[in-house]
Amino acid sequence: MSETTAIPEIRARAAEKKSPRGKTFAEHALVQLTIVRFLETLREPEALFWIFAFPILLAAGLGLAFRNKPAEVLKIAATSRAITQSLQREKLLAVQQMDSHDAEEALRTGKIALLAVPGENGAVTYRYDDTNPEGRTARMLADRAVQQAAGRVDPVHASDEILREPGSRYIDFLIPGLIGMNLMGSAIWGMGFTVVDARRKKLLKRLVATPMPKPYFLLAYLLSRILMLVLEVGIVLGFGAWIFHVPVRGSLLSLAAVCLIGSLAFSALGLLLASRARTIEAASGLMNAVMLPMWIASGVFFSAQRFPDVVQPIIKALPLTAAIDALRANMLQGANLVQLGPQMGVLAVWMIVSFVLALKLFRWR
Repeated sequence: MSETTAIPEIRARAAEKKSPRGKTFAEHALVQLTIVRFLETLREPEALFWIFAFPILLAAGLGLAFRNKPAEVLKIAATSRAITQSLQREKLLAVQQMDSHDAEEALRTGKIALLAVPGENGAVTYRYDDTNPEGRTARMLADRAVQQAAGRVDPVHASDEILREPGSRYIDFLIPGLIGMNLMGSAIWGMGFTVVDARRKKLLKRLVATPMPKPYFLLAYLLSRILMLVLEVGIVLGFGAWIFHVPVRGSLLSLAAVCLIGSLAFSALGLLLASRARTIEAASGLMNAVMLPMWIASGVFFSAQRFPDVVQPIIKALPLTAAIDALRANMLQGANLVQLGPQMGVLAVWMIVSFVLALKLFRWR
């Protein structure tokens, strides 16, 4: 118990013994204790962050992501020049002419909301996912443009071809985001709390007196994260594949490499955040302050493209963004390690820089 907390309690006990009206003085002591607790809260930067700064940052981030803006222009594709020219009449559609193979791949991976292909006798077939709101809207706008180009008396017969292939659904988008978020959370929290708790119990002070090389101690924390990867990734990935049939189109080796480098990068970041903190409260505040922007901006639950273009370079440089982009590219598009080079590079830079800084700043006492 701190001295500031103990003084009001001692005074309260003394007042109860001296006064016959102990209840009145007890109530007065309770008021004093309440004031002390309130002042202690105001003196804690971590508490002030969660009480005042956290709601503001959360509101600002989500406000930017879901801000009011003009009607969204939907990306679609067509496989013939005539249909492309007809669809370009609609201002709410961004139309590309693509060959059949590229168009099918773009539709399957969610890069376009609808594909228009020519049919027999001038007919048009629209391929889209009817469970996707953007697909349904694109279908309506595309058909309107085609009918207007033909005279708006509906002389063109239109038919729908529903596409519900795994890889284009929201759950397919979500599972890689949850895996990336889990890698970050478990690594940063696991590293940060363990190191700070050891420092608080003065275990680090005893270890530094041994012949043990200091880099080995910190490196052991990073390597220990590898043992947890199988469970962390396997449970979420297995659940998505078993229940929702989420695809894994890339190689498992590439997926494992992404998870490994991502976990090491987040572990190194956790060590850096815990390198100077002396209390669990301080470490918790630092870790949450770092993870919060990435929870909101890195595309865990919704696309990071919702944010303004001016902040996109910053978002792309975040380690969680790189990890999630790499996971989605591997699982949904079948990307290999060469294609994942930019994301792996970002994670490697975070891992190396964070670990080097942790070595220099680490406090053993």
